[in-house]
Amino acid sequence: MKRARLIYNPSSGREQIRKSLAYILERLEKTGYETSAHATTGEGCATRAAKKAGEIGYDLVIAAGGDGTIFEVVNGLAALEKRPKLGIIPAGTTNDFARALRIPRDIERACDILCGEHFELIDIGRVNDRYFVNIAAGGSLTELTYEVPSKMKTAVGQLAYYIKGLEKLPQVSPQMVQIEYDGKLFEGEIMMFLVSNTNSVGGFERLAPNASLQDGMFDFIIVKKLSFPEFLHLATLALRGEHINHPKVMYVHANRIKVQVKGDMQLNLDGEYGGVLPAEFVNMYQHFQMLTPKDRKQRR
Repeated sequence: MKRARLIYNPSSGREQIRKSLAYILERLEKTGYETSAHATTGEGCATRAAKKAGEIGYDLVIAAGGDGTIFEVVNGLAALEKRPKLGIIPAGTTNDFARALRIPRDIERACDILCGEHFELIDIGRVNDRYFVNIAAGGSLTELTYEVPSKMKTAVGQLAYYIKGLEKLPQVSPQMVQIEYDGKLFEGEIMMFLVSNTNSVGGFERLAPNASLQDGMFDFIIVKKLSFPEFLHLATLALRGEHINHPKVMYVHANRIKVQVKGDMQLNLDGEYGGVLPAEFVNMYQHFQMLTPKDRKQRR
């Protein structure tokens, strides 16, 4: 009999996973899985639980929660030689990865996907000794996300990031970097860089409009030094997906990216703190089998 392990954040989405736990497990069991569940208790818990589930030999591991829970589960499984299929039930603030895969937040419809047999091979990113599935980013602008209080995110959701961002924008300053990408070199002052694996970043679905989860390439975006008025204009363009032709934006595809910085720059991995630079980003081609909707629109 196939075995499925549900790793869930009991506080995500106003505790909707915890409240629906019996329903989720029953749906999986009716499909033919022997099921079990693990409630996370703090940072790193989902990573340890996922690694153990993979080592024991579970056929399916499901990450139920926000992007942070998915990030931890991916980091628990990615280094294993034999990896189980991966499924998700989104219940976070932005749910970027689920949005990119067209996986609905509705638990019943998400379970329809988990209980189906349709899967796709998807890329992930490796940076130093860690992994990400959606986005890696650095620069003064990205560091604003760490300052959003959890209570604020719970109360107003994605809007919390925008509120905090506008509050801190006048304090943002550029940083000098040297970036190698697939044999090419960029040097200069930047406000931020994005190494994107999907088209959904921070609640925006047009920041990396050509991104694909299955092509072995990152969509790499550099935002060069900007004035405050220029940034506000660029943000308006980004809402419409028209930012990639802006003269202060560089948008390319790359498989391997190495970033060095003058001074200190923090790294953001799938919305979580990922240490500090320098770092090397490598695309791991079709590394996971991912349960997805049959009618998901293919990108590029």
